[in-house]
Amino acid sequence: MIKSKLRAVVGLVVFLAGGYIPICAQQISPDLYKALRYRHIGPPGNRTAAVVGVPGDPLTYYIGASSGGVWKSSDGGTTWTPVFDDQPAQSIGALAVAPSDPNVVWAGTGEAFIRSNVSVGNGVYKSTDAGKTWNHMGLEKTGRIGRVAVDLRNPDVVFVAALGHSYGPQKERGVFRTKDGGKTWEQVLFADENTGCFEIAMDPNNPRILFAGMWPIVIHTYGRESGGPNGGIWKSTDGGDTWKRLTGHGLPEPPVGKIGLAVAPSNSNVVYALIETGSPNRGVLWRSDDGGENWRIASYCRLLNERPHYASRIMVNPADEDEVYFAANSISRSLDGGATSEVMPWSGDTHDMWADPKNGNRLMVSDDGGAMITLNRGKTWQRVNLPIAQMYHVAVDNQVPYYVYGGRQDGNAYKGPSQARPEEFSWEPPHTIWEATAGGECGFVIPDPVDPNIVWGGSYNGDLIRVDYRTGHSQTVHIWPESIYGSPAAAVKYRLNWTFPIHISPHDHNTVYAGSQYIHRTTDAGRSWEEISPDLTTNDPAKMQPSGGLTLDNLAVEYGCVVFAIAESPLEKGCIWAGTNDGLVQVTRNGGKNWTNLTKNIPGLPAWGTVSNIEPSRYDAGTAYLTVDFHQMNSRDPFVYKTADYGKTWVSLSAGVPKSVFSYCHWVHEDPVRKGLLYLGTENAIFVSFDDGKSWLPLQNNLPHAPVHHMVVQPHFNDLVVGTYGRGFWVMDDITPLQQLSDAVIQSAVHIFKPRPAYRLHSITGGQRLTPEAYINYYLKDTPKGEVTVTILGESGQTVASVPGTKQPGLNRVSWNLAYSGARGAKLRTKPAGNPRVVEELRFRDTWEREGWYPLLSWGADAGF
Repeated sequence: MIKSKLRAVVGLVVFLAGGYIPICAQQISPDLYKALRYRHIGPPGNRTAAVVGVPGDPLTYYIGASSGGVWKSSDGGTTWTPVFDDQPAQSIGALAVAPSDPNVVWAGTGEAFIRSNVSVGNGVYKSTDAGKTWNHMGLEKTGRIGRVAVDLRNPDVVFVAALGHSYGPQKERGVFRTKDGGKTWEQVLFADENTGCFEIAMDPNNPRILFAGMWPIVIHTYGRESGGPNGGIWKSTDGGDTWKRLTGHGLPEPPVGKIGLAVAPSNSNVVYALIETGSPNRGVLWRSDDGGENWRIASYCRLLNERPHYASRIMVNPADEDEVYFAANSISRSLDGGATSEVMPWSGDTHDMWADPKNGNRLMVSDDGGAMITLNRGKTWQRVNLPIAQMYHVAVDNQVPYYVYGGRQDGNAYKGPSQARPEEFSWEPPHTIWEATAGGECGFVIPDPVDPNIVWGGSYNGDLIRVDYRTGHSQTVHIWPESIYGSPAAAVKYRLNWTFPIHISPHDHNTVYAGSQYIHRTTDAGRSWEEISPDLTTNDPAKMQPSGGLTLDNLAVEYGCVVFAIAESPLEKGCIWAGTNDGLVQVTRNGGKNWTNLTKNIPGLPAWGTVSNIEPSRYDAGTAYLTVDFHQMNSRDPFVYKTADYGKTWVSLSAGVPKSVFSYCHWVHEDPVRKGLLYLGTENAIFVSFDDGKSWLPLQNNLPHAPVHHMVVQPHFNDLVVGTYGRGFWVMDDITPLQQLSDAVIQSAVHIFKPRPAYRLHSITGGQRLTPEAYINYYLKDTPKGEVTVTILGESGQTVASVPGTKQPGLNRVSWNLAYSGARGAKLRTKPAGNPRVVEELRFRDTWEREGWYPLLSWGADAGF
């Protein structure tokens, strides 16, 4: 890119025609800065957890993203629109369209394909206008909803499979029913406080017959336990009034875990069940040919139910009781009732499936890549890729334009530019400008702050990669040459969590830290590593055991007793802070020679929280902020703290964070320009504090309510870059007004904020360039009666350009294209035959938004001024 920097905007004049309409005096409130908007920059992807279409309508589909809301297509899947962005819950566990009224759509929130890094919900939502608007219909504490089943004839009768949040015992688990469209609910099936319902299968021919799959499941920071004595299949024949547990008659004995169920539409006597037993030798697929009275093992094939916690769905072709589809790592299909099966192509980590009950050729599948639609029973598939990336962290470099980095769940580690031509922000690989970089899906990805050609990235299995873009060399720089994949934490030398921390020293970019139960340091590009700490965790053997329960799943996601956060003070070399996922906070002030455990100094800190980040201050060496996440230990409360004396004492900054099931905090970030200006990310929102955390205000504006896992301010462009776990990366351009906001500004009638530097950026290889612009931010205390014009003056006071302004009370923002105001006509110096004037070709105005060469002026034989 070639850049041309705007050196100065010498004069800014705001002309306010007429007087003011008096309004109430304003305090700092979200309305004051609502003009600041976020823009989405990518990357493409990813996971969806629920899909449904409208029976008999090949144009209408809905997708429920794992933590990115509900999306709708009305043109057969060609284009998609988010229809749920204004709701506080964005994790969708189930979708259902009422068979008798396609305008009635239900969304159950909270993903039920469960592991440590999935989001929770706050109940069920209902739309009566095909997704245009939604109403929250209750069941706030159900946590996760695996299925919503609507009566075939009465859209007011609905059943909900409530799994529960799964982080501890609770009563809000089992099956709930409404008979009045969600106004009231009754719990019609409950097993125990540790067992929830994942699946409800309603007889497609008789809605009074239902089957429920009950799943004993609990998950904590240090492990997941699937299976128990009350897992199993229940059946109701009276519309959910009473239930009978099905035992014996061919079914496996307890303990059992997750269960998927399906009733064949063409023959209601045929019922299929995928049952997690812990071993394929006990069976995988069961079939009943008499409506659930007797069962037989139909398959021992492990491929039908790999990693049950992440799938376990069955779908039967509406016209053929023996054509069965299975969601697991891949889609499998059987044409003989499960006796044999084949793996179908084009899918990965499949979660949900839907078949049009009126057309068995039309199928829809959700998976880690988005969703797929087929109109010919899987011969060919249409891939749906949505901008719903689940980003673990975010980092930026200092290039112009700067690049953004991060790992995407079930994808790659990515890097991409913060600014690009609109057509370059494609969501369809390989055309996207986002490219794979160092690391993998879950790790930190950090560019060298001095040399952006060097990128460090982590991933699962303890992988640590260093890439040099000058040479194209990608090098493995593992802390220890041991594969930890498949091993419990107690069995490995270094407990490197799924998302183990990486940190580059702010004092020496050649010094890099990484965390296991120790803090490791390299000063030679990863060729060698040294331990600079003792074990900084509780080192509790009970919290380092195999994870998964009946089906082991040791991927280091639930490694306990690990260092989870590392940060070195930018003001004091060798002052390194460390936080663990078993609730400890420690600091060294001599580069690791001695460590001090500060945990007992933090008031109100429950045991076994995950210290998700530590933020040393840029203004005071003894000051640091930290967030602690307890949601996997069954507390959704916010925990934010500050110390000003190297951790000797701490104060809570949580009081101003609104309480909800989404209140738990992921990241706190200190502004690099204004002391006391803080940003905070929670499970469904971003907040700002202008008073050093004493109070918090929403900074949501147009940002969807996806989990905010990480944020950073790019210092040169002064942009707030946000990493969401469900909607990718977002940029709030030019937060200068937030940094310059003060009581004096609020009390003034008009205030113009100092603008940031602006750049002209254009391609050197094509005929199209980026639209150059400079943001001009100003504050109005009240609304003027007349219009607002922003005039840009040159160094000698001459008018350079005039831009129409907005006039809302509070912050206003306009953009100037860095050009003189264009002429609307030109008078020729000679007098050719005809009219001696030319006129502007309005159709070619702003040609930098179009490719090729176009005339700006043309002969105007009949035009005059």
